[in-house]
Amino acid sequence: MQIPVYLFTGFLEAGKTSFISETLTDSQFNDGDPILVILCEEGETEYDLSAYPHDARNLTFARFDEAERLTPDRLAALAKRSKAKRVMVEYNGMWMLDSFYNALPEEWFVVQEVLIADAQTFAVYNANMRQLVYDKLQSAETVVFNRVDSSTDREALHKAVRGASRNAAILFEDTEGNLTPDTIEDPLPYDLQAPVVEIADTDYAIFYRDIAEDTERYIGKTVHFRGIVARDEKMPAGTLAVGRHVMTCCAEDISYRAFCAKTAKAKQFRTRDWVLVTGTVVLEYTPLYGDKGPVLAVTEIEKTTPPEQELATF
Repeated sequence: MQIPVYLFTGFLEAGKTSFISETLTDSQFNDGDPILVILCEEGETEYDLSAYPHDARNLTFARFDEAERLTPDRLAALAKRSKAKRVMVEYNGMWMLDSFYNALPEEWFVVQEVLIADAQTFAVYNANMRQLVYDKLQSAETVVFNRVDSSTDREALHKAVRGASRNAAILFEDTEGNLTPDTIEDPLPYDLQAPVVEIADTDYAIFYRDIAEDTERYIGKTVHFRGIVARDEKMPAGTLAVGRHVMTCCAEDISYRAFCAKTAKAKQFRTRDWVLVTGTVVLEYTPLYGDKGPVLAVTEIEKTTPPEQELATF
């Protein structure tokens, strides 16, 4: 039997317990079926069993104080003993999410992942624990910023989320408990309707992520950007890779993000040459991707100097 999992992430005192507790008071969600609640950290707020329908007799709580204790066998055994029809997880913000996803039993599947964040402290966590914050942001379907007041810089919070995910829904909850959706628009830093779309050196990371997530709207567009060449004997004749080294959150995740480029001049360039390239985006299969993807049909390519900042970031 497939067991749906509702995963709630965030840092200590962010409001995860309160959010889960409010969900459990909803008789439409907490309808009497057995629910397993996994707690991975202990905050100041406690679960009030008297507040839940069915006298909380359908709820089973299990605590894990170490990420290493999360294993498929332990979780499957808990589900079997509790006869759980669904699972709710209050995850420890100091643990990487891989620890949880690697521990999922085969029949468990995450149907919703929500990041709960305190709007008053989020910037501090983001500045000092960026890798942990990014880890939670990149896969969250919804980000809820609570404790929002008139001093909250909503645009800064919006940008922090969009630096990791373009798709996550963002909600702001004020001190009265009222939820409002984020309405801040995300204009691209370049003109996608221009005859030639000029990608500034500082915008390459955004460009690469956007074309990867929404390839269709780039098909037929002519783009111009600076990149570094990579050559491989396994690549078809007349092709090379042009891209940049991109850092999404920290030095550990720097990787080369490139496009396959088709040009009769391919042999004139060597790996690590910096080039200015202009080309039309087409959708084709290439061994570089192992699938269909955006390929540049090059119209102009020439050697150039490196940009002022060689590493592309968000």
